[in-house]
Amino acid sequence: MATLDDVRRLGSELERSYEVRVRGRLKFRVGQIVYVAFSLDETVMGFAFPKEEREALVGGSPHKFQFPGESDMRFHWVHAELAALDPAEARELVVDAWRMVVPQKLARAYDLAHPDGPG
Repeated sequence: MATLDDVRRLGSELERSYEVRVRGRLKFRVGQIVYVAFSLDETVMGFAFPKEEREALVGGSPHKFQFPGESDMRFHWVHAELAALDPAEARELVVDAWRMVVPQKLARAYDLAHPDGPG
């Protein structure tokens, strides 16, 4: 079971990433772009994810993943039940979301520094 602390630690370590609270919700940003956000009760993690792959992710594991609300369907975004994820899976989702919002050279540098994956 993944915890908020698993994600929080990683989000704070990723280059250009920083933590903010917006209306009581914990979010991680690169610049002004949010790539991970938590529900108010911190049980659901929203994260950047390619729109074209959303249906397969949610359809393949509906107990873990959900589509965002109707107003957020236009964004590259998916929700996950944090307790349904294992820590390694949560870290991978966070790093992949971060990769979507940073320059490719940062993502490549991260991959070189972490050849065995996130975390």
